[in-house]
Amino acid sequence: MEWDWESIGYNSCCLIAGLFVFQNGADLFIDHGEIIAQRAGVSETLVALLIAGSEWEELAVVVASILQNRSSIGLGNVVGSSISNILGAFALGLLLYPDHVVVFDRSSKIYAGALFLVTTIFTLLAYGGRLDFTGGIFFLVLFAIYLFSMGSAVYEGFLTAPQDDGDEETPDDAERPRLDISIYSATLQVPPSEASPLISPNSPPSQYRLVYHLAMFVVGLMALSLSGYVLSHSATTLAVDFHLNGTLVGMTILAFATTLPEKLHSTLEGVKGHSGMLVATTAGSNIFLLTLCLGVLFISQGEGEYSRELGDELLGFEVWTAWTCSLVLAIIVFMGGRRWMGPLLLGCYVAFIGSEFYIFKR
Repeated sequence: MEWDWESIGYNSCCLIAGLFVFQNGADLFIDHGEIIAQRAGVSETLVALLIAGSEWEELAVVVASILQNRSSIGLGNVVGSSISNILGAFALGLLLYPDHVVVFDRSSKIYAGALFLVTTIFTLLAYGGRLDFTGGIFFLVLFAIYLFSMGSAVYEGFLTAPQDDGDEETPDDAERPRLDISIYSATLQVPPSEASPLISPNSPPSQYRLVYHLAMFVVGLMALSLSGYVLSHSATTLAVDFHLNGTLVGMTILAFATTLPEKLHSTLEGVKGHSGMLVATTAGSNIFLLTLCLGVLFISQGEGEYSRELGDELLGFEVWTAWTCSLVLAIIVFMGGRRWMGPLLLGCYVAFIGSEFYIFKR
């Protein structure tokens, strides 16, 4: 078996370069999209659920794979990412948690339970042969139900929405007395009032700042679209070069690469001891993947036989692994986590990757 090393080297470089553009584009798209939504008066609850707990970058890869008629790459990436988020990102958070025992709050248990329910529905549809156009519609409806139910729970104060840790207030900060003044360049300033407006005469008009955020949002969207195309195309070519199935490449190489930001984020959350954010981002991301991303993927195939053939690309081993991961996450959250569980989950992820390449190779 001869390999085209020139093509392998070129597409590997494209994959790595695309990942850098992919991550920077995702940061621009999400950060400035959140600012625009807040400026437009969109509910903070909706912004938190759609921004902090979502996988828009994975959706970009799915759309790019659809446009290139390589939907198997997108399917593998979605399911593989849902596994990688738990066995990889969540495991790193547990491993680096400052305490030996990790205690999770009520919101974490609700998120974990919701993910287990969604993954169970996905598993039942997969084994019932309903991963097709009809199943895609069901996934989109399920995503809408998720948004409505979680948004209502957050609005009623029953659930805490995922949010940026930069906005959290530590206990020390809450107890420390505050002065409503600030000093910049030896100039004493007081809070804005009718006598002292919020915007100083030298500040640019607010519409120009909004235009800047809109421009950065569009740049991020373009970077996501282009990098998603590059990632999908390079992964497809590498699959051909190595004589591998597209679903396998999406399930392993592409899923691992596109979830690197989640692994870094979970590492930081684990070091800071933010168990709630660790679970919220993991569960929220997986629910987004298994509802909206799968819904878009299967609806795009139409009602023909090709839609059912795409669902048949998944192996029972992969479906059961995704379900088992959600079950393990729920057990850890409800029973309490331990630091030693992190290396154990990482070992399971290595075993999963090895099984895909050497046992279930397609």
